[in-house]
Amino acid sequence: MAIIGLFYGTDTGNTETVSMQIREMLGEEFIDLYNFGEHDAQAVIPYEYLIFGAPTWYDGELQSDWEEILPEFENIDFTGKKVAIFGLGDQWGYGEWFCDAIGMIGEVIEQKGGELVGFWSKEGYDYENSKGERDGVFMGLPIDEDNQPEMTQERLNAWLPQILEEFGLEVETE
Repeated sequence: MAIIGLFYGTDTGNTETVSMQIREMLGEEFIDLYNFGEHDAQAVIPYEYLIFGAPTWYDGELQSDWEEILPEFENIDFTGKKVAIFGLGDQWGYGEWFCDAIGMIGEVIEQKGGELVGFWSKEGYDYENSKGERDGVFMGLPIDEDNQPEMTQERLNAWLPQILEEFGLEVETE
């Protein structure tokens, strides 16, 4: 078992692509990668350090795998776990619900005793509203592959060292 469990849900493949990019950047020996379309919520239990990836669909809806998994999190104690979330969204086409999944997942994690890490600045985004925002920052990393794909690598390059530091881990990123 690796140090970090990275769990994602995907329909179009964008969240899977970013998840694989994160694993490649941190090193396969440090990341176990799970698609929630193939694993249940119980798979998170062995990990102290978690990264969740979730797209927001349409009018602020969870992706289908996350719709099934998130209610199962109500039965998991996240106490002692540190969780970073990245979300994919379309800030111009669905700006009223930009990366809502970050906030929807983050809220449950905190209610179940988990510690969120990886908060991210709103700077560089243009959207109307997000459940993923709290106190002027995002509760995780928003990624917009529809409108700002050229920013994804730069954002990951800054976010991954941040979450590793907040996890208390020393892992070199590529």
